[in-house]
Amino acid sequence: MKIEVKAQRHKARGASLHEMLVAHLPRFAPLAAKAPWLFNLRDRVPALKAMSERLAQFSARRSLPRWRSDVFAPPAAAEGPVAGREVVLFADTFNRAFERENLDAAVTVLTRAGYRVHHARPVGGGRPLCCGRTYLATGMVDRARTEADRLVAALAPIAARGVPVIGLEPSCLFSLRDEIPALLRSDDARAVAGVAVLFEEFIAAEAKAGRLALPLGEMKAKAVLHGHCHQKAFGAMGAVEGALRLVPGLEVQTVESSCCGMAGAFGYHAETIDASLAMAELSLLPAVRKAPEDAIIVADGTSCRHQIADGAGREAVHVARVLAMSLERKAG
Repeated sequence: MKIEVKAQRHKARGASLHEMLVAHLPRFAPLAAKAPWLFNLRDRVPALKAMSERLAQFSARRSLPRWRSDVFAPPAAAEGPVAGREVVLFADTFNRAFERENLDAAVTVLTRAGYRVHHARPVGGGRPLCCGRTYLATGMVDRARTEADRLVAALAPIAARGVPVIGLEPSCLFSLRDEIPALLRSDDARAVAGVAVLFEEFIAAEAKAGRLALPLGEMKAKAVLHGHCHQKAFGAMGAVEGALRLVPGLEVQTVESSCCGMAGAFGYHAETIDASLAMAELSLLPAVRKAPEDAIIVADGTSCRHQIADGAGREAVHVARVLAMSLERKAG
């Protein structure tokens, strides 16, 4: 409903500067990686914060994702044992540009578990693949369809062989399962949707089937887990909890919360930041503040982790990083 309303508004009066910057983030991400210091000035200079709020409606009270130069770049060849079961890792824009540690951790976990990890690449080369989520969020349906076409073209041959396509960001992965088949209405899109799984869904399913050989070390700690809205809507929270409970000694406590309040770009806008923070204060942020200092805060959504960092001053990590930590404990 939101996508359709925004699409109709754009037809009538065009997109705002705020919407344009949010929508085209995957397009200018490679440029930002070449000069991250320049793109990060906004958060370091108060005058620039005020200017960004006045001109582009990015609240001066909200930090922006931090750009970096060491973005995730897939290696030339597949990783892991040659004879291992094949999987494909889809590196979404957010984890690729801002938090490559999550992708690195996912590769470590999958290869240590004996899987051969391929990386999704655009057909014929060119800019990195994107699911079109930022365009959908701003109602730019035609542009989202273009991105979806590129992604499905890259993944269709893989899907035809039944190879699982693994994603880390819930909003991006579930775009493959939900919006993209509806946008494209093609057999290829439906085939890709049929093999697309979240990292934690794949790990939990492999463990349940007795196929997961992962040497996890003991972690005597508490994991405070916040679920992303897409994980809740698609019934994936059990998989997140199940993946975390594979770690010996780890106590998992799930926060009973609604949306974290970010809802993509909603939490960045000057007009909606108060509502965003109020939603976070209902249960999520108080629970994080009450968590022991040595507790591991787990949130698989990029925007959820940002809300927790801004509102509670705590670093939240993806479940892939928790499993990678456990592997390091065992190795140590």
